Amino acid sequence: MPFSAFGVITDAARTDAAFAAGVDYVEPTIVDNVVVPHGEGWRLSDAYRGKRHPSFAVLAPGSVPLIGMESRLDEARRYFDEVFPLLGEVAEPGAKVVFGSGRSRTAPDGLAKEAALAQLADVVRAARDAAAAAGLRVMLEPLNTGETNLINSIGEASDFLDSFEIDGVPIVADLYHIVLAGEPLESIVDHAAKIGHTHIADGGRRYLGTGGWPWREFLATLQLAGYDGSVSLECNWGDDFESEVRASVELLRAA
Repeated sequence: MPFSAFGVITDAARTDAAFAAGVDYVEPTIVDNVVVPHGEGWRLSDAYRGKRHPSFAVLAPGSVPLIGMESRLDEARRYFDEVFPLLGEVAEPGAKVVFGSGRSRTAPDGLAKEAALAQLADVVRAARDAAAAAGLRVMLEPLNTGETNLINSIGEASDFLDSFEIDGVPIVADLYHIVLAGEPLESIVDHAAKIGHTHIADGGRRYLGTGGWPWREFLATLQLAGYDGSVSLECNWGDDFESEVRASVELLRAA
């Protein structure tokens, strides 16, 4: 079962180089890239006008905390109601929006985990609904414990969505976070029905072929789980971005 497309997460400055390297699509980062500060709010970057993309990453900046000792839901809704319509102007119909944003969704010290998860559930629903109004789909990304203290594995994400009866929010399977969490790849198969998008990298989050991470096994497990969607490279690129992306894409197509 082939994957539908291979892409790369990057910014406006590297978009042309990414396509020259052979990707099928670019997954732009949102914060300070697709949308940029404008007064006390946000506006669409001129670099993206007239373009359309199938997916986006980095939904909320760390300066917009979504979890607090008191509910931040009103602030979250204001942010989503401003940003999602802007994304809708440059998104393909049904485009994916990855909700990682570790700093913004980190619970403060002193807030009980149960209360923090209840707040996060409200925020995820608000993001889902604001995205849907703009013709987009939010995807929840588990992040490693170095980036957030809430939702650190695919299994936790699945349990969270079930416990709070949140529908319409698929999960992102990101190899980098899976490895750091020590989560077995079989978790992808266990929660296959919920996997909606994927991110991939090699060891140290470098480009493919430069480390010892099980990226080929990751792809094989996704196929075993019946996933045939897109796969986005999310790497720490070196000095020769285009060559490194090209090498990664060639390996993906060969695999």
